[in-house]
Amino acid sequence: SNFHKPVRRPSDVIELMGGSGDPAELSALAHDTATALLHRVREASDPAIVDRVIAYADVHGIDDVAELWADASADSLPGALWRIYLLRHSVAGNPESAGLRFRRGLDVDVVGHAMVGAGAAPTPADVTELATVILKGAFVGDFAAALERSAAFARVMAVGANDLATGEPDDVRREQEAALAASFGHLADELTHAAPLWRGGHLR
Repeated sequence: SNFHKPVRRPSDVIELMGGSGDPAELSALAHDTATALLHRVREASDPAIVDRVIAYADVHGIDDVAELWADASADSLPGALWRIYLLRHSVAGNPESAGLRFRRGLDVDVVGHAMVGAGAAPTPADVTELATVILKGAFVGDFAAALERSAAFARVMAVGANDLATGEPDDVRREQEAALAASFGHLADELTHAAPLWRGGHLR
């Protein structure tokens, strides 16, 4: 992936959770923490918990517990949550560039535009906020719908990056945009695949 991944799995968190670093045990921790977080937030009576989860991710760079999900497969619950977090992280990390890609993508991808629900000519701040709203949907709404909306968002970003690459005269920047387009497209495919798995009770 061409996305920057935050700090890798901090050892103090693994120790705190009783992990030894064994791959099988880390995989089990990834699934346990993803399930616990998803259900705790969804079942909580206080909606502010969702905001605190997202704020925590902003402050700590999606490390700590979420870092346990980074190596999980796309067809697992921790893998799906990681991809939604990563999508928002890639946007929030550079809102100006993300806003440009997103606007270009909206001009081309009419279906994605409708699924994401973005307004016309969104600002960089609008794009970041939209990614936040989609992330919140993973915790407070239909999780499958949040996965599909995340996939549509990633698809719009892929289309926008590809459009920028097509018209870019500089070789290096053209390759960078093309690589981003491929990464966003791959992310969209993985999130799309995860949605029916959740609906069928197979995303664990």
